[in-house]
Amino acid sequence: MKKTSRAKPATAAQKTTSRASKEPARDYPDLHEHLAALDRAGMLITVDREINKDTEMHPLVRWQFRGGIAEPDRKAFLFTNVTDSKGHKYDIPVVVGALAANREIYSTGMGCKIEDIGKTWNHAIANPIKPRVLKEAPCQEIVIMGKDLLKPGQGLDGIPVPISSPGWDNAPYTTLSQYISKDPETGIQNMGIYRGQIKSPTRLGMNPSLENQPGIYAHWEKAKAKGEKLPAAVILGCPPCVAFTSAQKLSEDTDELDVAGGLAGAPINVVKCKTVDLLVPAEAEIVIEGYIITKDLEPEAPFGESHGHVNLQEYNAYMEVTAITRRKKAILTSIISQVTPSESSLIKRVALEPVFTNHLKRNLGIKGVKRVSMHEPLTNLRKVIAVVVDRKTPPTEVWRALYGASSLLRSGGKFVIAINDDIDPDNADALFWAMSYRANYSLDLQILHHRDPGHGPRSERNHGEDASLLVDATLKDDFPPIALPKREYMENAKKIWEELNLPPLRPEAPWFGYSLGDWTERNEIMAKRAVKSDYFITGEEIAKQRRSDLPMNTEIKHHMDEAYFAKAAKSNKALAKKAPAKKSAAKTAAKTAAKKAVPSKKSAKSKK
Repeated sequence: MKKTSRAKPATAAQKTTSRASKEPARDYPDLHEHLAALDRAGMLITVDREINKDTEMHPLVRWQFRGGIAEPDRKAFLFTNVTDSKGHKYDIPVVVGALAANREIYSTGMGCKIEDIGKTWNHAIANPIKPRVLKEAPCQEIVIMGKDLLKPGQGLDGIPVPISSPGWDNAPYTTLSQYISKDPETGIQNMGIYRGQIKSPTRLGMNPSLENQPGIYAHWEKAKAKGEKLPAAVILGCPPCVAFTSAQKLSEDTDELDVAGGLAGAPINVVKCKTVDLLVPAEAEIVIEGYIITKDLEPEAPFGESHGHVNLQEYNAYMEVTAITRRKKAILTSIISQVTPSESSLIKRVALEPVFTNHLKRNLGIKGVKRVSMHEPLTNLRKVIAVVVDRKTPPTEVWRALYGASSLLRSGGKFVIAINDDIDPDNADALFWAMSYRANYSLDLQILHHRDPGHGPRSERNHGEDASLLVDATLKDDFPPIALPKREYMENAKKIWEELNLPPLRPEAPWFGYSLGDWTERNEIMAKRAVKSDYFITGEEIAKQRRSDLPMNTEIKHHMDEAYFAKAAKSNKALAKKAPAKKSAAKTAAKTAAKKAVPSKKSAKSKK
């Protein structure tokens, strides 16, 4: 394996550029131009050595998700020499990780900065743009139909679809496959990502995961009620703006291609399929056309799924292929799914988090919500949801946010946790920290019954129903500071660390201490003395505060006169200004001031 510096593909699409004069004008990059941008940015690894798609490809890319490699260091992999276990060679390259191996790759495809992804999505959803219908398109440079599909290498057997989990999966499955269908009643198209088992040169499986409320299932049911087959088109590789939109959760009356136009800021070019009445992206790499059968189902799976377990065999739909169209230089896109984090989970996460935040802030009007974070490693996003709220948010609004987040998706939010913004929701340790010290489970916990169990291994317990656990792990009282050195000391120590050429640091929040409200002026004075090595002054002071009427571990703040501390502090400041060089004199004066200010034992007892 090597990263090559082969001749670069054409420059990324600007306003109206294209690689060929006959290619239609557009305002967004296609897949080839996106890969060129990744290559220039050092985020694309090209593998020219022979790679077996059924045993080697996905395990190789998988290592960057399970091998301790930080997310920013993950890459896209382009395989140019693809074979299978029978030695068959394919003329179509395969790219894995090109859409969301890391956030930088995703933001490159979005055409915006990482920090602007949320607002870019919100703008696109609010401002959809209808597509532009063409008569000819790059995705139909090669057209195979009818009996030609049965010729060796001309049907699905000619597409190098990888096996995702060798040793468990029962066949290759399309993973980044956008199924396009049309509502038989309204005529509105839907586009969503569903897995597709390669069953024969002309037969493709379709599993829509019903717990996620897929639009294609509603279309399938309507077609079934009419006794008709459901026309469908499956996209394998397309412009990033189209691929990202297919993973977004939109209302059933919204055509994802319109939102893709909103994302691009211009109409998406589309063309009518050759054998079914559907519009598909003109710059798609490969398009599989056909009809999904509604009269019966057939076994599908086992297949490793995004909940981290193998989805065992079940009855699902299948599609009879009527045509395959593609570019002459098509590139197949495959994504890493299964155990999270994965490319699949990151695509969904960066799309879903803004939807949750927008729902709570705008739809429900909860002003204290700052953002929503979905936990990705192993739990696969929907199970653990953190709602970050401002500390001043009233408890009633915190709970409204918890209920709102738990009800947005049918199966979303097994654990919904409210936290303040000093807690990093991406750090599970920090979440447990907040849940351990900021929540009283006799007051701050609710269980919502009768929930859909969602995507995962199935159980008949409780009649197949699950529940959600809601936790308010926000601060309700002032707490003492976080027990780490203050920021300025950690930053200074970081410079020394680097001067010593020690291993690179990756700061994890919290990496410096900060106040949570329970910190008096007296405490601050003592801490400042300590870093100036004047802590013996504090020792002299506290010697005058001895008590014989209290048990150990009694908190000082509940039994001392704050007026005393303020007066003693003022005296110490004045003395320090008068004679900074005469330490012994300052100590004596401090003792005298403290002695005058300290209440007698008798008066202390009478106050008590």
